[in-house]
Order: sequence, then C-alpha cells, then structure tokens
Amino acid sequence: MNFALPMAAGAAALLGIASFVGVDWDAPPVETEQVGYRGTGMYVTKDAAEAQAGRDANVVPESPWEPDPEGDRARDVYENVPVLGHLSDDQFTQFMASITEWVSPEAGCEYCHNVENMASDEVYTKVVARRMIQMNQAINVNWTAHVGETGVTCYTCHRGNPVPKEVWYRDIEPQPASRGYRDGQNVAGIFTGNTSLPQNALEDYLLGNKEIRVHADTALPMGTQTATTKETESTWALMMHMSESLGANCVSCHNSRAFNDWDQSPPQRVTAWHGIRMARQLNTDYMVGLTPIFPDDEMHLGPQGDVLKVGCNSCHQGVQKPLYGVSMMGDYAASLGELSDTEVPDYSTYVPGVTQVMGE
Repeated sequence: MNFALPMAAGAAALLGIASFVGVDWDAPPVETEQVGYRGTGMYVTKDAAEAQAGRDANVVPESPWEPDPEGDRARDVYENVPVLGHLSDDQFTQFMASITEWVSPEAGCEYCHNVENMASDEVYTKVVARRMIQMNQAINVNWTAHVGETGVTCYTCHRGNPVPKEVWYRDIEPQPASRGYRDGQNVAGIFTGNTSLPQNALEDYLLGNKEIRVHADTALPMGTQTATTKETESTWALMMHMSESLGANCVSCHNSRAFNDWDQSPPQRVTAWHGIRMARQLNTDYMVGLTPIFPDDEMHLGPQGDVLKVGCNSCHQGVQKPLYGVSMMGDYAASLGELSDTEVPDYSTYVPGVTQVMGE
C-alpha cells in the first residue's frame, strides 16, 4: 500500500493550519468524558480552558444568613406581600436581601421599590419580580421531572443582571438586500448556534407546541412519517440551541447508533423532553402575559415588540447542569419551594408610575 499520498495530504493540512495560526500554535488541551457504552462513540470533548471558565462562572453565592423560621408572618408585618406573606419576617428579609444581590446589586432596593412607599406597585419591576417569583415556585413544584430536587432560584438565570443575558426573541434580521425570499433562514441565526438553519425555530418548540417528528425509517414519506426537509431543519435548529446552551453534543441525549430509539438513549433525553415542555409553559403562562408591563425598549422587548423569552440557555448558560448541579434550595425552600395561590391580575390594566396595589 502506498502511504505517500495520505502522508503528503496530512503534511499539507498541517502547513495550511500553521500559515493561519503561526508556527508556535499547538492544539489546546481537552477534557474528554465517556457518556455511553464503549465502542459507540458516545463521548464529550471540551476545551480544557473553556471548561474551567465554565466552572468559574457557575459558582453558587452564599446565603447572607440563615433565617429564623419562627416569629410573625410577613403578611402581618408588611403590606402587599401576596406571594411571600407565608414567610417569617426574618425569612422574608433574607430573601429580599438575596434577590437584590441576584438581580440588582447596583441599584439595590430602588430597582423594584418606591422606597418612600414600599407597598406600592408603581415601579413596574416589582410587578415583574412578583410574577417571576411565582414562576420559580412553579418550576420547583411542577417540573421536578426536569429540575429534580436541585431546583432553581432567581440567581439561576439572572447572575447579577437585572435582565438575564441568555434570552431569545423573534429575529428577522438581516433583511434581504433585494427582493429575494430566504424563508427565515440562510443567515447566521443568533439563537440557532450561528447556523443558517431556520432562525426562529424556537418559536415552534419553546412557545408553540410543535412536535419533533422527523426521523423516518422509510426512504420516502409514508403513513404518519410525513415530515418535510424544512421541518427537519427546524428540529436541527432546536438541537443546535440545546447543544450550545448545555455545552454538550448530540450523544449527551442520544445513542449514536440509533438516534431515534428511546430505549437505547441515555436518561438525559427524557430530562430534555421535559425541559422543552417546561420552557414552553414558562413562556406562554408567565413571560408573554407580562408583555404590557415592560417598557417598549430593546432592554425588555425584542426588535419586533415581543417579550424576551426563556430558552435552555437561560438557566444552563453553557453547562449541562445549571451551576454544575449545586442546589440553592436548602437556603430558599421556604420562599421558592411551594406554590402561591395568589390570583394573577389583569396586567393590561396596570399603569406604571401610578401608586397602586395589584388586585385593588
């Protein structure tokens, strides 16, 4: 066998790489983890420096103090605390101190409150925060199939930012330069891993209830297997979003020898199935309803006027388990571990800047 040709091709490839990156370039160290049965190619490889940066960015903040669960209830001490009124005064104060650091460490209490009248709902961020606390409670109580006993807190998404950095919205840019029609794709989609796949596919799966049905076992569409190529591309777009969000690849949820077979898939595939439906419910039941509350600016709404929405990256932020699986619920179970029965107001009647108490 003549090995000269492949050796020459390899040398040419190395020379080509060196011409772009320099003679001192070397492949970065990597971390490889086997996630499936040997021989199936089921392993995840990550740049070691990026993996360390991910660990550094996912450190859980400590609770400011351990609150006393005894004593007067918050509803008896303060006005207008319909969601957290069941807490003790100390638990309520501890949670308020924590949420300030998680969401508005620079603005402090004034970010959500009129400090001259703390009971007032005139600052729109207080109304939003109340609804987001209810959303946290719903995740921790109703979606244990996805979050397990680890749960989530406001910090899981916010990480010290008033508006979480990892959100999505309807994206139609860039507009075609001519009268050409690209059908919502063929550009680097910012929510689909910078691929040319359908750039608004998240609307189908994380807002709408479109089912993922693209893997056929016949050469031509027949019976119930009628998915089109375009639908397949939308599914790929969702998968790219999930892969980028979790810093993982396909074999984290699928067996590489039979992508379609649930029985041969890792258990993470079931967890992801629930995660898609969880994100869908959070967007439809919580985020969309808040649209009238937010100011009409690019910080709170997308370019098309739709509210910023929850995606897989909102919590995961590049790692397979948010905050590497470290739970904060031990310190905040009383605040975020049970559902509030507070009725959701009609937000269309809310007028920012007017002193009022929601529901009155």
